[in-house]
Amino acid sequence: MSSAEADATKPVTGSVTKPRRRVPFWDNARYACIVLVVLGHAIQRLIYDSDIALAFYLTVYAFHMPAFAIISGYFSKAGAPTKLQMARVITDIIVPYVIFELLWTLTKWLVEGQANPNPTQPSWTLWFLLALGIFRLVLPYLALLRWPLLWTVAISIGVGYLPNVDSTFSLSRTLGLLPFFALGWWLREHDIVDRLRLLDFRPWWLRVCAVVLLAATGWAAWRWIDVWQAVDLRHWLFYEDAYADLGGEQWWAGGVRIGLMLLAVILSAAFFALIPRGTHWWTHFGQYTMYVFLLHSFVLYPFRESGALRDLEPTWLWLPLVTVLSVVLALALATKPVRALFRPLIEPRPRWLFADARLASREGRRNDPIGSRRPR
Repeated sequence: MSSAEADATKPVTGSVTKPRRRVPFWDNARYACIVLVVLGHAIQRLIYDSDIALAFYLTVYAFHMPAFAIISGYFSKAGAPTKLQMARVITDIIVPYVIFELLWTLTKWLVEGQANPNPTQPSWTLWFLLALGIFRLVLPYLALLRWPLLWTVAISIGVGYLPNVDSTFSLSRTLGLLPFFALGWWLREHDIVDRLRLLDFRPWWLRVCAVVLLAATGWAAWRWIDVWQAVDLRHWLFYEDAYADLGGEQWWAGGVRIGLMLLAVILSAAFFALIPRGTHWWTHFGQYTMYVFLLHSFVLYPFRESGALRDLEPTWLWLPLVTVLSVVLALALATKPVRALFRPLIEPRPRWLFADARLASREGRRNDPIGSRRPR
């Protein structure tokens, strides 16, 4: 797509108002990212019995959430928020978070016979909702600073030295991933994608390099799997625990996070280089990633708790099968019937919550917290 074509999120200026146009690449990228999220959670039970599954898992986790954060940052604005934008943080992030925390409490009580309700400790995937809310709240302040990217990197590295910054309100993980969100915003703020024509210029050799890079990362993950297990690389990739809790008591432990961040950016770039630029039959599913993100964990929960995916051999059969089923699940949860059924939970309109009910009932286009913009 040429730079002359409008981005899905940019209004067309001029004397005649034209409808906004979507850029298929971003929907494709969003859907690919959410498939990786589902896949990462689906194969988790396989990694304990298969080195190949663990290597695949480490490769995915090396970049998939950073890539998601980059996309989210790309579609975020750093200006002073309007009343409507502030209301969207409540309706699109806070209210769904409360709803799904209650659902998880009920689920755990029904399945496990006990539940310890604690909204300060996000259940499973809900941490990313809180992260998005915090990202958006701090972005206007970051934008006021000189070298905002550098500051976010310093914050991400520094927080790993503080054991008292933990998973409460997902703060440790949020601050750890903040540089990727800021990078996405910075790319948009400086119009890097359009100016460098990154969505136009994709020669064959670039795609080959991207495939080779991702494959080499997977091979390295498998080749030295004993090393990665010994250093607990899996938990380093979560950007959640303090360095000391991961065995990194040395003063230079922050350098490990720097290396992982650089790797995540490089692999994200390779991933984006492989994303199709055109419209395909599955492209529109990228508009509904929040449904997949919030619902897939309930589908996988029985497998996670029952251990049904443990001891599955051979790996060459079950790993591809779980991968295909993850893609199918991501498709199914974004279909129209599912959206119609769960829209009141995922896209609530709590008019009673606002002094001005119009803030919750405004029709037209609204923002998906993960970065999608779609018509109602």
